[in-house]
Amino acid sequence: MSTLPMPRTLSPAAPSLMHLRARAAQARAITSETNRILSAGRNCWRIERAHRVEWLIDAQSYFRAFREAVKRATTSVFIVAWDIDSRTRLLAEDPHDGWPITLGDLLHAAVTREPRLQVYILDWDFAMLYATDREFMPDHALGWRKHPRLRFQYDGEHPVGGSHHQKIVVIDDEVAFVGGLDVTAARWDTPEHRPRDRRRVSPRGDYPPFHDVQIMVDGDAARALGELARERWQRITGRAVRLRPLRGAPDPWPLCVAPSLYDVDVAIARTQPGYHNMPEVQEVKQLYLDAIAAARRSIYIENQYLTAPAVGDALVQRLSEPHGPEIVVLSRLRGGGWLEENTMSALRVHMLRRLRAADRYGRLRVYYPHQEGLGEQCINLHSKLMVVDDRFARIGSANLNNRSMGYDTECDLAIEASELRVATEIAHLRNRLLAEHLDVEPEDIERSIDQHGGSLIAGIEALRGRGRTLMPLEPAPDAQPLALDPSVIDPERPVEPDVLAAQLVPVTHRPVAARRVVAGALLLLGIAALAAAWRWTPLAEWLNLTSLSELIGDLRQEPLAPALVLGSYVVASSIAIPITLVIIATAIVFGPLTALVYALIGSLLGGTLMFWVGRVVGQDMVHRLAGPRFTRLSRKLAQRGLLAIIAVRIIPVAPFTIVNLAAGASLVALRDFLLGTLLGMLPGTLAITLFSDRVVAVVRNPSTITVAALLAASAAILLAAFALRGWLARRIAPVRAAQQRPAPL
Repeated sequence: MSTLPMPRTLSPAAPSLMHLRARAAQARAITSETNRILSAGRNCWRIERAHRVEWLIDAQSYFRAFREAVKRATTSVFIVAWDIDSRTRLLAEDPHDGWPITLGDLLHAAVTREPRLQVYILDWDFAMLYATDREFMPDHALGWRKHPRLRFQYDGEHPVGGSHHQKIVVIDDEVAFVGGLDVTAARWDTPEHRPRDRRRVSPRGDYPPFHDVQIMVDGDAARALGELARERWQRITGRAVRLRPLRGAPDPWPLCVAPSLYDVDVAIARTQPGYHNMPEVQEVKQLYLDAIAAARRSIYIENQYLTAPAVGDALVQRLSEPHGPEIVVLSRLRGGGWLEENTMSALRVHMLRRLRAADRYGRLRVYYPHQEGLGEQCINLHSKLMVVDDRFARIGSANLNNRSMGYDTECDLAIEASELRVATEIAHLRNRLLAEHLDVEPEDIERSIDQHGGSLIAGIEALRGRGRTLMPLEPAPDAQPLALDPSVIDPERPVEPDVLAAQLVPVTHRPVAARRVVAGALLLLGIAALAAAWRWTPLAEWLNLTSLSELIGDLRQEPLAPALVLGSYVVASSIAIPITLVIIATAIVFGPLTALVYALIGSLLGGTLMFWVGRVVGQDMVHRLAGPRFTRLSRKLAQRGLLAIIAVRIIPVAPFTIVNLAAGASLVALRDFLLGTLLGMLPGTLAITLFSDRVVAVVRNPSTITVAALLAASAAILLAAFALRGWLARRIAPVRAAQQRPAPL
């Protein structure tokens, strides 16, 4: 860690003549249309008017404003999130206003009190990598108290390995929030970022200080964001949402929030990977490049990451110019765990070295926020913000990494000054942020910059050195050469799983990894061999209905009969015994109703076991053994989730065991797998048990009544099959149509 320099004494001199001339030039540039950065259709989706705008710095401000807006909602609340947690405390202390302070209870109270209110929550269908850091099965968590007008939906419409990273809240189509903050655990903090704050506690314990920024808008800008959220909801669910605004409804803008800006244009920039015939959108990337190219005096950046080569190229170009802008970058000291430290942090080291090599004119500073008393912890700077020349500000979800440029979905808002009043507020936003990091007042920042000829770097350097300050972020001198392909660590487009595996397994670990691959291959080959043996070898003569019925009949006499029968389903699922034979045998021994219960529970248990085998072994290994048929099956399962699982259970396109492996390897959500298996197997299992029971009755007592009952059961099963097929076709058709037509955001 660098030694803290002593604070310099501020000069009492007035702003220099050079700085006054720079201000005059800035005023002329603001009113010049030829120098505009924002361009709808090029670097942003739309530019819409907002009557009010406020910057919400840190989650204490955002969560408070969010809660007040929800309390005033009358028609709709849309939450589009990378993560969400029903247990999140929105306030440190209960204000005793009659409303809950935890997220799940707040939303339930809102829909209960307002009969017209609909709440829609769209949460990223996260990878298993994040499972331990998130609320377990939030769509079924106790914190989400059930209500018919409170809807929770997972968003899995992204390429394999990609994520839904937008953080948007829209209330009544009148107020919207966008930024780096999700309404989730381990986010709440105050601008003081105290080292030990007892209020900073999540369901998983305490956490380090957390810094982020959100922007709040209303008017046409909020309505456009509402359109974006509703279109995303329709794409995922196949159901359109039509709002019916309530005349005379109260203004949802929180009374506790005073706007910083009035009547200003707001641009909406997105990242959307090309997927399912949806066009690729890279407005976020283009806006970064255009803003950097347009800078004249300074570029101020706060970002969690600094790895995107395109942004690095743009910054290097400006640093190489003799009269280019000053560039100040704030990032966090270290990553959030071993994986990030060895991937994104390693990439940042190489980016920093490249930028410093290009900084021949001394116009670059890279800092991290420091607070005495944190020990091994650091302030988690999570914001995604850029301010250019006191005339352009952008806040959103997009990091300065490749994923945010083209692989994940992102949403940023940007404001460009067309009047001096707007430029003044943009400068004040930057000064507020620097004042927080340097433990001074915004006026001190403005004064320091003015007294150093308008130099942002000199103004910061003059104020550094307190217990809470900005420290130089230097690449470690002993950092190892990057052993991984940057396009694999931080991809802008999808990466093949085998390429990713080859890159992420260190050379020293490859013998262990090789043993795991061999073990997985042997396991899957054994399953495949058994499946073939049951069908094409003399084992098929042993494995028949009579032998299975006798075996299950023997189990019935045991004291632990239920456990043994269910265990037989698990064994059958594990060694690829046809599950239909086991169900028929159970029906013959136990009768239709008991057999139905045994078959459904046993199939779920056995299916879950092989599901986790597929998840652990991985898609690439199963693909190599099962071939193209598996690839087609796994793609359908991953794309359509619950409906696909239901479909392959009703119409078996592959053996039961193979479907289970494919579902696990394809990263289908476990809840979709279990629910789809239950719903998909229920009709067939009911038909099998009922039909088997009637056949046994005819064999044992061939009378007119038993034969008629068999025929009636057969007719009922056929009618039910046709009805179910029609229902399934109607359910899949909207999803298929939505996937096949371009849907602009």
